[in-house]
Amino acid sequence: MTRNGQSGRNGLTYRDAGVDIDAGDALVTRIAPAAKATRRPGAGADLGGFGGLFDLKAAGFRDPVLVASTDGVGTKLKIAIETRIFSGIGQDLVAMCVNDIVVQGAEPLFFLDYYATGKLDVDDAAAVIEGIARACKDSGCALIGGETAEMPGLYGKGDFDLAGFAVGAAERGSVLPETSTMVAGDVLLGVASSGAHSNGYSLIRRVIAECGLSHASPAPFAPDMALGEALLTPTRLYVKSALAAIGAGGIKGFAHITGGGITENLPRVLPASLAAEIDLGAWSPAPLFGWLAKSAGIAEREMLRTFNCGIGLVAVVAADRLTDCMAAFAAAGETAMPIGTLVPCDGEPDVRYRNGLRLA
Repeated sequence: MTRNGQSGRNGLTYRDAGVDIDAGDALVTRIAPAAKATRRPGAGADLGGFGGLFDLKAAGFRDPVLVASTDGVGTKLKIAIETRIFSGIGQDLVAMCVNDIVVQGAEPLFFLDYYATGKLDVDDAAAVIEGIARACKDSGCALIGGETAEMPGLYGKGDFDLAGFAVGAAERGSVLPETSTMVAGDVLLGVASSGAHSNGYSLIRRVIAECGLSHASPAPFAPDMALGEALLTPTRLYVKSALAAIGAGGIKGFAHITGGGITENLPRVLPASLAAEIDLGAWSPAPLFGWLAKSAGIAEREMLRTFNCGIGLVAVVAADRLTDCMAAFAAAGETAMPIGTLVPCDGEPDVRYRNGLRLA
């Protein structure tokens, strides 16, 4: 026995239990420059405090209403982990949050992330968080903090999970949707998606398994890419284009087309007296959606309530301002097209489809 009655063996450390504090510190040091690059008026974007600070007055707001959103990237993350392609998954996380904020007429101001894993791999985590920082910068949103949790025994080897938290603001009286101003004849403007974004991946992964494909297989809908790489195309960031469209005038509401597709998301922004009539022949969905439908026999109705089917954002626009709004989206690099109109209805708003999806 040694002094004080203790045995001669060394005492346990946190590292012995599977948690490496030094790795966490190394990650913070690694990602600090990326976070610093997201600085904007109102936020310094420095890491290390117990909480992130934001000055609404310095950001130029007079009488703001705060808008908050939290989300993840679902089982798309499994494909990223299995392929070890982490360059775009951070953008997915940011987009799922900030797109939900901008469709309410608010400007995203700051973002925080939560990265949880069994054993921290600094390089993998840094790749993800640096992608988060890039997407924040592209959205004018400061990355002001986050949490990296190492929890051995809770996650399998190589697994991790992500969650994001965004806060934005709008001046009082400018929050969308403006349902009281919507009338029959208002135009529904569809803005193209970049693919499945971050929804429907449990079904996509089921289709892959039933087709006997691997992530390394050539993508049936994009043969010059591996399937896993093609499916990890990041979610589009609609912040700058949506704010530009709001500035052009005539926007009465937006729907972010996520889980539930157009069918479930568009009615959320409509008044009880109006329904959406959508012409499914107004656009051509990316080949991904045709492959999913045909290879697994997915019915059109199921496609429309599971995937965005090529439309990631729908704007409700006054008919006399349609040209200006389309020009604003085009100038911001988006493809926007009229896909329908609002029509009178009795009872709950819904979506009425005509024609059929033009699936390749």
